[in-house]
Amino acid sequence: MTTRIEIGREPARYDSAATFFDGNAPLPVPARLSIDEEAEMLVIAPEGRAPQRWPLSEIRRVPDQAGGDLLVVRLRGDPVARLIVEDHVLIARCPHIDRRPPVQNRWKLAGWAVAAVASVALIITVLVPAMADQLARYIPPEGERALGETTLTQIREAMDETGMDPIATCEAPAGRAALDRMTARFHAVMPADQPLTVLVLDHPMINAFALPGGYVVFFRGLIDTAETPEEVAAVLAHEIGHVVSRDPTRHALRSAGSIGVLGLLFGDFAGGTVVLFLAERLIEAQYSQQAEIDADAFAYDALTRADLPPAALATMFERLREEGGEPPAILSHFMSHPELTERITAAERASPEGLETRPVLDDAEWAALQAICD
Repeated sequence: MTTRIEIGREPARYDSAATFFDGNAPLPVPARLSIDEEAEMLVIAPEGRAPQRWPLSEIRRVPDQAGGDLLVVRLRGDPVARLIVEDHVLIARCPHIDRRPPVQNRWKLAGWAVAAVASVALIITVLVPAMADQLARYIPPEGERALGETTLTQIREAMDETGMDPIATCEAPAGRAALDRMTARFHAVMPADQPLTVLVLDHPMINAFALPGGYVVFFRGLIDTAETPEEVAAVLAHEIGHVVSRDPTRHALRSAGSIGVLGLLFGDFAGGTVVLFLAERLIEAQYSQQAEIDADAFAYDALTRADLPPAALATMFERLREEGGEPPAILSHFMSHPELTERITAAERASPEGLETRPVLDDAEWAALQAICD
């Protein structure tokens, strides 16, 4: 039988000064520290108080300390007692000093997290839209008009490529007169108290959209792309349908409500950022399936009563789709849940048999409208 004796260097005797907070008295007290090597205990001897013994394996560093000159430790399981050590030698003697506490009730926390996410989703997708639909009924016309004016200003400023001036509204007199004449063809189908302001912005984007307060905005690119004034009139009729139904106001309230909820969760948004976000959302508005169906139906009726062919809306869609490549902005605007092909077919079928049409503009007026931004 062989006996083996291992000889190693004993650890140096530990002796250090510290400041001790026991969590009961309001003031700290000086203390001397030593280590019971046999029991693997840190012995804390506060002045005028009974010694404390902390297992070395149970000592944890307090995270997020300001500065690195002092070492602040605690005893695992004690939420209040703290020990401020003047040197860092103790770190090497505490094997688990940086071990993180285990997560308690992991599955319960996961369940609460899922419930919180579901609650936010429910608020944004159900509660906010429902409240927006109700609030839209009570916004006074002057408030709705002011919202539209502010949003239009932000759109003009945001789309300026030079950063110097907002993009211009097109006001060539002959073109403006032609646009007013086109708009007048639809006055008979609008409520008597419904304001309507139709504008053209000098920008090549192929798009048109409605804003709160009775604004319908065309970009020059759409007028340049159209081949007949009836195609422009068909798009105008569709946007007037959104105006009459107050879809832009509901859409703006929903977006603002969603931003408010997200702002509470992730931090507040600056007011200018909110307005710019609303402007972008209104330019690229994706209304609900029912809102698009209703706007289409309004357009068919308005065009028929104005002695214009509803099929002109289908012709406009077809031309834009045939251009290929990346879908133009107006297609994204109109491509809400009802499939575009179905809507084209519906527009083609909407014209009553024997409908007698008359031009919305003559050749000179159409040329003037196309040159409204010159």
